[in-house]
Amino acid sequence: MAKSVLKRALLLVVTLLLITVLAFIAFQIIPGDPTDSILGLEANEAQITSLRAQLGLDLPPWQRYWSWLSAFVTGDFGHSYSYSMPVTELLASRVGVTFTLATMAFVLIVVISIPLGILSARYEGGIVDRAATTLTQLSMSIPNFILGIGLYYVFSLLLRWFRPEYVPPSQGLGAHLWYMIVPALAAALPKSAMATKLLRGSILGEMGQDYIRTAYSKGNSKSSALWHHVLRNAMIPVVTFLAMALADIAAASIVVERVFGLPGLGQMLITSINNRDYPVVQAIVVLVAVIVVSCNFLADLLYRAMDPRIEGR
Repeated sequence: MAKSVLKRALLLVVTLLLITVLAFIAFQIIPGDPTDSILGLEANEAQITSLRAQLGLDLPPWQRYWSWLSAFVTGDFGHSYSYSMPVTELLASRVGVTFTLATMAFVLIVVISIPLGILSARYEGGIVDRAATTLTQLSMSIPNFILGIGLYYVFSLLLRWFRPEYVPPSQGLGAHLWYMIVPALAAALPKSAMATKLLRGSILGEMGQDYIRTAYSKGNSKSSALWHHVLRNAMIPVVTFLAMALADIAAASIVVERVFGLPGLGQMLITSINNRDYPVVQAIVVLVAVIVVSCNFLADLLYRAMDPRIEGR
């Protein structure tokens, strides 16, 4: 087990290193120059040359990459071109919104999918099962931004349960969290649908196993067999899926924040791309990649811990 974990940890490090290389190269070959956004189109050649030297853009690419990576691993993400402040401070002012959104979305996924998946499998073919199947198919087929717009219209503009404009924590933590429910729901519903469908299929698959027939022969009811025998095994793929869902939420937050105008990392990423603010863009891309890769690593560890049959693979 320890050897297998070490191999995957080394693979994680190599993967993250390759991501930093790709992130750096991608923003070097994109057309446009940060000096255009900073100085404007009226700048002369001398001003452009001076600013490029000041920003270190006149150095060879490999030297710029090494300098950026060396600083990045120590927590120095560089200096923002557009905001004229350290990227670390800039991200610190926005990461709270994204973290709140991701945390609430994950909680909603768990709260929605697990009870619904269990009920759907327990009453297979019934009204609950048919309703759950319809809702899951609908949720999985609608893109996040369309779903977000629809939820925004229904709950904020039509029912007026939520204020249509963003509520910062400074106006009250309760009001802030109440507003964040709808954006979190937009991020959570597609993954909730997938988790519900996965749990339902996993439970039904386990219900047909020999050990369940043995449980029936010992006098266990269907509900008793479900709660005491089936659920633990059926939850194995669901738990690993939920770990990976954390990574998907981090990526989906970019779209959701844009729809709801949330001042998080996703909104800042889009703005920074438009402004050619490469230090900010690279920092956000790598941080999201770290979350994605780490969540996948966690999912793999959870799967191995919960299912001893794959020990040593």
